Amino acid sequence: MERSLRLMLLLIGTLAIIHIGQAQSPSQQGFISLDCGLPGNEPSPYTDAGTELQFYSDATYIQSGKTGTVASNLESMLMKPYATVRFFPEGRRNCYNLPVEKGRKHLVRAWFFYGNYDGRDVKPKFALYLGPNPWATIDLEEQVNGTRVEILHIPTSNSLQICLVKTGETTPMISALEIRPMGNNSYITNSGSLSLYFRVYLTKSEKYIRYKNDIYDRQWLAYFQDEWTQITTTSDVSNNNKFNPPKAALATAAIPTNASEPLTIDWTNSDKPDDQYYLYRHFAEIQDLRANETREFNMVWNDEVMSTEPVIPDKLEITTMLSVSPRTCARGQCKFQLIRTNRSTLPPLLNALEVFTVIQFPQSETNETEVAAMRNIESTYGLSRINWQGDPCFPQQLRWDALDCSNTDIFTPPRITSLNLASSNLTGNIAAAIQNLTQLVKLDLSNNNLTGEVPEFLGNIKSLLFINLSGNDLNGTVPQSLERKGLELLHQGNPRLVSSSSPPKTTKKSFLVPIVASLASVAILIAALVLYLVLRKKKPSTVEAVHPPPNRPKTNVTHGSSPEPSIEMKKRRFSYSEVIKMTNNFERVLGEGGFGVVCHGTVNGSQQVAVKLLSQSSTQGYKEFKAEVDLLLRVHHTNLVSLVGYCDEGDHLALIYEFVPNEDLRQHLSGKGGRPIVNWGTRLRIAAEAALGLEYLHIGCTPPIVHRDVKTTNILLDEHYKAKLADFGLSRSFPIGGETHVSTVVAGTPGYLDPEYYQTSRLGEKSDVYSFGIVLLEIITNQLVIDRNRRKSHITHWVGSELNGGDIAKIMDPKLNGDYDSRSAWRALELAMACADPTSAKRPTMSHVVIELKECLVSENSKRNMSQGMDSLNSPEVSMIFDSGMIPRAR
Repeated sequence: MERSLRLMLLLIGTLAIIHIGQAQSPSQQGFISLDCGLPGNEPSPYTDAGTELQFYSDATYIQSGKTGTVASNLESMLMKPYATVRFFPEGRRNCYNLPVEKGRKHLVRAWFFYGNYDGRDVKPKFALYLGPNPWATIDLEEQVNGTRVEILHIPTSNSLQICLVKTGETTPMISALEIRPMGNNSYITNSGSLSLYFRVYLTKSEKYIRYKNDIYDRQWLAYFQDEWTQITTTSDVSNNNKFNPPKAALATAAIPTNASEPLTIDWTNSDKPDDQYYLYRHFAEIQDLRANETREFNMVWNDEVMSTEPVIPDKLEITTMLSVSPRTCARGQCKFQLIRTNRSTLPPLLNALEVFTVIQFPQSETNETEVAAMRNIESTYGLSRINWQGDPCFPQQLRWDALDCSNTDIFTPPRITSLNLASSNLTGNIAAAIQNLTQLVKLDLSNNNLTGEVPEFLGNIKSLLFINLSGNDLNGTVPQSLERKGLELLHQGNPRLVSSSSPPKTTKKSFLVPIVASLASVAILIAALVLYLVLRKKKPSTVEAVHPPPNRPKTNVTHGSSPEPSIEMKKRRFSYSEVIKMTNNFERVLGEGGFGVVCHGTVNGSQQVAVKLLSQSSTQGYKEFKAEVDLLLRVHHTNLVSLVGYCDEGDHLALIYEFVPNEDLRQHLSGKGGRPIVNWGTRLRIAAEAALGLEYLHIGCTPPIVHRDVKTTNILLDEHYKAKLADFGLSRSFPIGGETHVSTVVAGTPGYLDPEYYQTSRLGEKSDVYSFGIVLLEIITNQLVIDRNRRKSHITHWVGSELNGGDIAKIMDPKLNGDYDSRSAWRALELAMACADPTSAKRPTMSHVVIELKECLVSENSKRNMSQGMDSLNSPEVSMIFDSGMIPRAR
């Protein structure tokens, strides 16, 4: 049966608000509550009597628009913050600029009640944008009682731009804006943001819940069906998990009146049949069960069981069940059911349910530094342009006038390439902020009233090909850097400005200075050469023997001023003679790389090892050698190659590893050297095991470790094809103290290198996640990471272009011959693209990657009926009974 959940949500706020409160108010720190259109003669902020939320005027956050109030007969029916409006008769795009915390998840909610504020009774229709991306269409002709839109979103900058865009003849308007910071460890998606579809708690009450009862000010609609029976408790229900639903929402629940029937919630979304859904189900047992009573049930989505294990709610304690991947509905018809198991004596129970759809915001915002520069320029010159709101570059039809921008792919932040402020009544000096527009090709400041000298920083913008400074009152000398070849500079009409190309007058004395200086330099060089030859003749011939190997400290003694501490000496150190013996004088070479050669060896006559010898010409160097030894002496995980020992004797450096006989993953994907091509199920298992190794480095080690060189050639396979992550020469630890990144010289392998790390030198755990995403794309496609012969050379761009066709067969490795479960393939592909998102904040954690890959494995193995070997990776649904003391476990 179709339920009118969506319609009920839209009616919230149209009547006098009745809600559940509590005695003590949680903190409103970080909340932004804006009463849009609050009259100037009213106090701001004020405390709303119904919610005890502090509301502010929106005037501080927007520079355009006019204010109004809903019709008097409707005003008394609405809460105060929603009874006023700000409307925008001028300009096509008008934007709020709100301060937020970059990289943190926020609840963003906007309210719209027309209320005939203008007396015309013409209900508007317009678009709502988040930065450069469309968010929603607001159609108040269809939603006559008003509406709200709500998303959970992670901003990519410290400023969130919410824009109302005129799309027809009617005037955009807004009633209220609310921003609530959330925790990043809940409501996790593979990609995109979450748009609220509905959020309900199951009760016969007509009350709905928000702040103060909900610390995040989520709004819970009361919902119930005739075929249900309500159960309640007066006991305190623990809500201590990462979602922290309000206790009032857990104190009631619904069960089917007919105990043998399922509890069903269904809906139809025919307008958007392809929408993807995330479901968050909140359970708590609130009845006293007798000894012979059992409540156990399965969750079913469109007739498909959602988990391998049935749900048994805990007594008076929250259990939240969630899907780690989005789900779809056939033809937009969605049905969620709870069905009792055969051994259950009681019907299923549900306390609360949240349903979200996935919304993508793919277009990157314009480079944050350049946006700040434009704001600075705007402020410096007192410019007031109606269309200088929102993102400067996108969407293209709303681009700021006076600008041109680079049109790169949507994942790369646009850059400003042209700025034309000719005849704009500019006064004062040339704005210093222009130097932050580092990709400018064209700059036109002509026909203004600019004064002062031409700044040197203009010459430092190497991309500039054209500058027009004519028709101003500039003075001084044009910097020589602006008269370089390839740069066209116009500066006529500045009578006090002199070109640097005019040669200064010289005297005979000035010619003598360089001549004397040159003769003196020659004399000094000759004297130094004679002294060197005399000293060299007196030195003993053995002097070269005491020189240390290149790129390493002279001794293993640590001094206070030494930039490189010595390797911590432990019992695993081997002498060079022992290395010769274990390798039988380096008889069997396994491979060769930038570090040198790898030889096969044997320790204690039986244990096979791989001996990695650092050559004198190695590109790795002593620093990386020392880093790898130090790291591998203290980490231990089944999916990391283990260190047996090392040699550090004079010029001889070697690392002795466990022997991994099946070599690296890249060889198996390519079939190089006759290696067998691994099937899809094995590929997924290898990916999951490599992810477990990375997860251990990120959360199982103290301090956390970033690998920095994750790639298919660094994933080795043992005799059972178990994945082992190798090569830790570039790995870095984070300092103690909670830092989420370190600044470091960029290192890694082209193609796998995190673009954000490359641009900022700020290394974090998400840098490994990006590289792992590229590895996963290799596993899926068996394509080269960078192939200049492809139309899209980088693998992420190639996959992105192929995704538009919607045919996964064109993306999957043809060597698999179609032998894979399409659901697991799609999930793995979505995960890979999420990991390879150019913005680190949008990438999942390695823990989330591990969970998702386990789901893919279950889907694949259920197709093959081979789940008996995968007991450790066995659940497509995750039951999360959270507590605040939960900590990562080292394996």
